[in-house]
Amino acid sequence: MKQEKIIYQFPGAFEENRLEKLYNVTFDSSFLGSQAVADEIASLIKEKQVNGLPCVLGLATGSSPISVYNQLIKLHREEALSFKNVITFNLDEYYGLEPKDINSYHFFMHENLFNHIDIPLENINIPSGIIEPIKVRDYCKAYEKKIADLGGLDFQLLGIGRTGHVGFNEPGSNINSQTRLVSLDHLTRYDAAGAFHGIENVPSKAITMGIKTILSAKRIVLLAWGINKSEIIHKAVEGSITPNIPTTYLQEHKNTTLVLDHQSASGLTRIKTPWITGNFDWSVLSNQCKAVYWLCEKTDKSILKLTEEDYNQNGMSELLISEGNYYDLNIKMFNRIQNTITGWPGGKPNADDSNRPERALPKKKRSIIFSPHPDDDVISMGGTFDRLVTQGHEVHVAYQTSGNIAVSDDEALKYIEVDSDISDDKSLYEDLKKELLHKEKNTIDSLALRKLKGTIRKRESLAATRYIGIPDNQVHFLNLPFYESGKIKKNEPTQEDIDITNQLIEIVKPHQIFAAGDLADPHGTHRICLNILFDSISQLKLKSFMKDCWVWLYRGAWQEFEVHEIEMAVPMSPDQVLRKRKAIFYHQSQKDSVMFQGSDDREFWVRAEDRNRLSAKRYRDLGLSDYQAMELFQRYHF
Repeated sequence: MKQEKIIYQFPGAFEENRLEKLYNVTFDSSFLGSQAVADEIASLIKEKQVNGLPCVLGLATGSSPISVYNQLIKLHREEALSFKNVITFNLDEYYGLEPKDINSYHFFMHENLFNHIDIPLENINIPSGIIEPIKVRDYCKAYEKKIADLGGLDFQLLGIGRTGHVGFNEPGSNINSQTRLVSLDHLTRYDAAGAFHGIENVPSKAITMGIKTILSAKRIVLLAWGINKSEIIHKAVEGSITPNIPTTYLQEHKNTTLVLDHQSASGLTRIKTPWITGNFDWSVLSNQCKAVYWLCEKTDKSILKLTEEDYNQNGMSELLISEGNYYDLNIKMFNRIQNTITGWPGGKPNADDSNRPERALPKKKRSIIFSPHPDDDVISMGGTFDRLVTQGHEVHVAYQTSGNIAVSDDEALKYIEVDSDISDDKSLYEDLKKELLHKEKNTIDSLALRKLKGTIRKRESLAATRYIGIPDNQVHFLNLPFYESGKIKKNEPTQEDIDITNQLIEIVKPHQIFAAGDLADPHGTHRICLNILFDSISQLKLKSFMKDCWVWLYRGAWQEFEVHEIEMAVPMSPDQVLRKRKAIFYHQSQKDSVMFQGSDDREFWVRAEDRNRLSAKRYRDLGLSDYQAMELFQRYHF
């Protein structure tokens, strides 16, 4: 008989849906979820200490567990949590990488955890990536034996890849697999390409714990953050057990919890289509919108063509009961989405604004467009940017980070050689040229080289903003300090980052703030920049000028808002689409070969046009006017 699951309830989490095959809890943010997991690990360590026992932890790498490790470090520093009785076993390691390689998991674990706590070095176990091929099998057996001799793993922390892998157990892995050398799936290598500066540099093999090893842990917690994990989480939680999605094997474990944020959980039935599972609050307008727009997509009908039968056959009869008449409901939903459309993103002067997204007054608004990197402004809202300027508003652009890490060495070398050709002082950039030509793999750029790469992006940005019509004195390069680590992993943001943001807002006193609400970028810079802005707004919100300030969120190159989330849609003509494309082209270092483009291999300008065209199509399919393209926004109420 299958053992009953032992359920650990996290404080602050939403209740489990009993219909799902993997127990999961959803937190308001990845920070809160990470805090809860770190607290559980800390409690386990302390319990073992009291009983004079070692605490055997299985640890994971990747972006998901970093916030857990940060919280554990904080508990060590501020609450004297000791790790002297902790023995760790890491899940995996790239085969062929030296421990000192900045992309090795050995380097990752020491940089993100071990260097900051009091764990004895002899208690740290990370698979070696440099074992001779002939010795790999014996090495893996010894790794397994060491875990078994300690009584197995007390706690295993996991992430999840887009293929559904845990550790490096790729699709096709057997449930009885143990620690071994494996070949990596192309998608897994593709997702890692940014960190390695190209897929050709990503190792094709890795040593990983097996599924059987993982399932032998007494307790398993899997973390997943962000919209890009929502599809695989849905399959893992609601699908059948299959080797094609190794995470589904966790359904066989008696004590597993998936810890999610809203975005990673957004594909689950109880969240995506909650009216199907029952207990849905139909009195909330946004819930009605979400359901009706989903019904349009499912039936392939526009809003005004939906029938009573469509509602009844798709679990929405209660909505009709609460609204009274299906056609009146259709009209209500049509008017709601129609009222989001405006060609006046700064408000239309001398117009009734009661059903418009933006206020008519003041006629001339001061707007700040916050751009995490020096191109997100034109990629994500270039058409709206252009309209704000054309319609006479005072538009400021704030580039939050230098973006220097995204400039390739080849691009930097090109600029050095051009300058050298026209400069009288040929030695001016000699050291930088030597650094680039003799640079070892995966080394961190010097400060001088990072400054050069940041300057390249700055000058590209100024070329684009001049094209749109922004005076240079309204373009602000904030160079937030958190970004300037020289590595993909950024520093923790501090009050200094917030103070820089505060200063600009207080100087401009904006009526509008536009900010990147895209939280699916591969390395988290958008998320950090947005949180810094939110912290700034929180500190400034009692200032008198903030009473007249509205905040609009746009999405970046990786995702788009759902229809029910949209509160302003700005149509674009064919000419405006071309102007936006040209503005993006000024960011030449990011064209053709993009270092951090995530899971989509299209160029940013192609992604932007395809997404804007698809947004217009979504409106057209709902029965609205046929536009060439649209940029979409959601208002943030602070």
